[in-house]
Amino acid sequence: MYSLIKTLHSSIAWITLILIIIAIITALISVSGKKNLSGSNFKMVFYAFIVVHIQLLLGLILYFVSPNGFSSLSSETMKDSSARLVALEHPLINIIAIILLTIGYIKAKKALDNGNAGKTVLLFYTIALVLLLSRIPWSLWLNM
Repeated sequence: MYSLIKTLHSSIAWITLILIIIAIITALISVSGKKNLSGSNFKMVFYAFIVVHIQLLLGLILYFVSPNGFSSLSSETMKDSSARLVALEHPLINIIAIILLTIGYIKAKKALDNGNAGKTVLLFYTIALVLLLSRIPWSLWLNM
């Protein structure tokens, strides 16, 4: 079960990052063209929103069943930078990023009428992407 969830979490991460990047590009095109996000373009924002939350659920399950997750939190873990990244920094910063992405989605959905949806998505999704990229355990992830 652990290895299946870990594989899913790692695999869906690629899809998540790609969808967030596509949503940001869609918002950037909308803002640069001084157009509002249309229904079809806003679907990409929605797909990224959904996949990010699926990733969050998989990550939370993994965090509590993994030997490197919640059960490994100790003073020794905090002294080791790679263990701290996996046990504390990755989950905490990614949850903050997902909260920001969620706020951005909700605000953008409300702003579809007044034309500010693209700017909202661009701001919140970009901040979320930077946070997500900053706390990915690249050495573990790329060696899978």
